[in-house]
Amino acid sequence: MKKKIYLIAPRGFCAGVTRAVDTVTLTLEKYGAPVYVKHEIVHNKHVIDELQDKGAIFIEDLNDVPNDRPLIFSAHGVSKKITNQAKEKKNEIIDATCPLVTKVHIQALKFYNRGYDLILIGHKNHPEVEGTMGQVPEEKITLVENIKDVENLKLKNNKIAYITQTTLSVEDTSMIIKELKKKFPHIESSPKEDICYATTNRQNAVKEFASACDAFIIVGSNNSSNSNRLVEVAKNSGCLKSDLIEDAKSLNVDEYKNYKSIGISSGASVPDILVMSVIEKLKDSYELDVEEMTLDKENVTFRIPSSLR
Repeated sequence: MKKKIYLIAPRGFCAGVTRAVDTVTLTLEKYGAPVYVKHEIVHNKHVIDELQDKGAIFIEDLNDVPNDRPLIFSAHGVSKKITNQAKEKKNEIIDATCPLVTKVHIQALKFYNRGYDLILIGHKNHPEVEGTMGQVPEEKITLVENIKDVENLKLKNNKIAYITQTTLSVEDTSMIIKELKKKFPHIESSPKEDICYATTNRQNAVKEFASACDAFIIVGSNNSSNSNRLVEVAKNSGCLKSDLIEDAKSLNVDEYKNYKSIGISSGASVPDILVMSVIEKLKDSYELDVEEMTLDKENVTFRIPSSLR
């Protein structure tokens, strides 16, 4: 059976991921190996393995970093506590936090300095959420993950504002925001959307084209928030067979033998070579007609940290 493959764009690396990966590479060129990175620089196993081969060491505990070696903060950002701890160690610190995450950090501080209690919409234990919550005293910020959390919220302060993780489901987040506004009519928010352009664009593209597909494949790592959201979007758009796979090795081609049309996209930290290898593996078993479907062109770029320019 000939299969129609819809290759969906935009997909793959966003500007924040490109900047973060380039930051590690340039730090290795400038300082030599090893360089240390707080948390995985981005959530993709292949990117991490490649950088480890070049001499990057990914750590969680700052005590594992020798004082004379550079320390890089990942694209997800870190708390003020981590920043202060790193400064005390006198390491060369290079901040690869995505500028759009930094924007949320700055907004959190602005609200806090104006006497607001903060609500952060996000996923518990995600490094971006931990970093954002760590920008203000813990008693001033509350995490909500779903509508039930909103129902259980009890805040005494009349001045309340919400911010969000940058990689959430646009639809789920809008429902949570609706409930927040119903419960707290005077709640304030960031002047601009916190969910990043790349997350929104990839979700919109999957949503737009999923109805034409019998099945959907998202290439991305299990710990990637934005990749997991893409699977949810595909399912919610009618593709019940929607899977997250790490790479071609994870692909079981037999699972797709009864599907005529398959959509393929990827999370914001996925090199496009992984997507192409999935298509090549499908080609080994089936005759394919591949069509590229593009919803939006992306031309966003971020400058690398000033110390590496």
